[in-house]
Amino acid sequence: MDWGTELWDQFEVLERHTQWGLDLLDKYVKFVKERAEVEQAYAKQLRSLVKKYLPKRPTKDDPEVKFSQQQSFVQLLQEVNDFAGQRELVAESLGIRVCLELAKYSQEMKQERKMHFQEGRRAQQQLENGFKQLENSKRKFERDCREAEKAAHTAERLDQDINATKADVEKAKQQAHLRNHMAEESKNEYAAQLQRFNRDQAHFYFSQMPQIFDKLQDMDERRATRLGAGYGLLSEAELQVVPIIGKCLEGMKVAAESVDAKNDSQVLIELHKSGFARPGDLEFEDFSQVMNRAPSDSSLGTPDGRPELRAASSRSRAKRWPFGKKNKTVVTEDFSHLPPEQQRKRLQQQLEERNRELQKEEDQREALKKMKDVYEKTPQMGDPASLEPRIAETLGNIERLKLEVQKYEAWLAEAESRVLSNRGDSLSRHTRPPDPPTTAPPDSSSSSNSGSQDNKDSSEEPPSGEGQDAPIYTEFDEDFEEPASPIGQCVAIYHFEGSSEGTVSMSEGEDLSLMEEDKGDGWTRVRRKQGGEGYVPTSYLRVTLN
Repeated sequence: MDWGTELWDQFEVLERHTQWGLDLLDKYVKFVKERAEVEQAYAKQLRSLVKKYLPKRPTKDDPEVKFSQQQSFVQLLQEVNDFAGQRELVAESLGIRVCLELAKYSQEMKQERKMHFQEGRRAQQQLENGFKQLENSKRKFERDCREAEKAAHTAERLDQDINATKADVEKAKQQAHLRNHMAEESKNEYAAQLQRFNRDQAHFYFSQMPQIFDKLQDMDERRATRLGAGYGLLSEAELQVVPIIGKCLEGMKVAAESVDAKNDSQVLIELHKSGFARPGDLEFEDFSQVMNRAPSDSSLGTPDGRPELRAASSRSRAKRWPFGKKNKTVVTEDFSHLPPEQQRKRLQQQLEERNRELQKEEDQREALKKMKDVYEKTPQMGDPASLEPRIAETLGNIERLKLEVQKYEAWLAEAESRVLSNRGDSLSRHTRPPDPPTTAPPDSSSSSNSGSQDNKDSSEEPPSGEGQDAPIYTEFDEDFEEPASPIGQCVAIYHFEGSSEGTVSMSEGEDLSLMEEDKGDGWTRVRRKQGGEGYVPTSYLRVTLN
């Protein structure tokens, strides 16, 4: 079925229908254009959102990037950014393949439609002109027939009139004959015009207009097919990015599954572990000691007790460092302003960086040496002397980096020893006490050799009653004649039985006053609160200087 056969008389209907089809095409193009603008705006807003929440600091300077939560969030943002890029591709595809191409096709369709309807209107105008000519010849034939009939009646009436002259009768007959001849010519002309019009009308309705209508039908069907393909481009543009969007969504899922709470806890420990030992217990500050003790109670005590109390008070404040206000630190090259564990990590990073730079400079030196050898063997390739400045510069860099490596290695060794010592202090209460120093307390060496031998023998034999009753400071009275102010405080980590001469006993956890630091022999002089002063092993103490 075609328009030319079935709709031969619906010229105006076809004109409205084809115009509606082109309007629909333009409407779809406008819809896709606005859809592309929406996609473009959506992608732009997504990119702005991602930019807003991406970390501002460089990755290497941001400690938070080490947490899996932050890494997953950054990966999520990157996937959203890639998703925004796919939305931009959709907008671009719709703008080019739909908007531009269909808009161009719509203009071509409009021109073709205009040409077909102009052709149809020309044919219609020609048919109307032929019909007007037919009507004119018809009216002329009708008029001539009436005039001929009238002339014939006039001639017949005059011929029967006895009063009419012969000349009048002849004249009337000639006039009737002329009118009759003119009517015959009008008849022939009308017949010819009618035949011509019928031929033109048959051509118009059975050939010319059906062809035009068929062309319009073909044009409209091509337009509809192209519009349907345009509808498909809308989904095709989406399907093209579906695999990539699927990967983006899969990446988001992987990012969500990458959050490791346990690992983040460990990372936090590694980032902020100070390496300090835990502070000890606060000791009781007996302010009533001044009132209860007379100045002559002990020759080893302080005269009024106030300096020791102030020292203890200041030590107590110093021990509560986690709760105090942190002062502004000054950054040093060896990172000594950092806690021990963090100092060790930063020094390790610096050492690794220096080693990498050193290896790079050494590789460059080897390359320059090889190049110099090549220049010496083949002078046309270059001047060996031109490489000397670069070789000298590389050697200077190597020496400088070696010195820096040695410097950082020394600092690192010191920092590691600090970390190990702090770890030892924090675990000391739960481990076996270290062995006391093998050497005798400091002042025990002031006796003669024979006295030393006697002391040795006496240590192997049961002490006599006289030795048990003798005071432990018999030989050191001259050292402690005048009471001195403590230079610090200390806590006994382990129990120590001061059985040797010059030593003093202490219980685990006992607070002591530090009277003299370790001179390198492993002994420290302390004073007990209840009286008594002597040496104890340094490794048995946790010391806090005033």
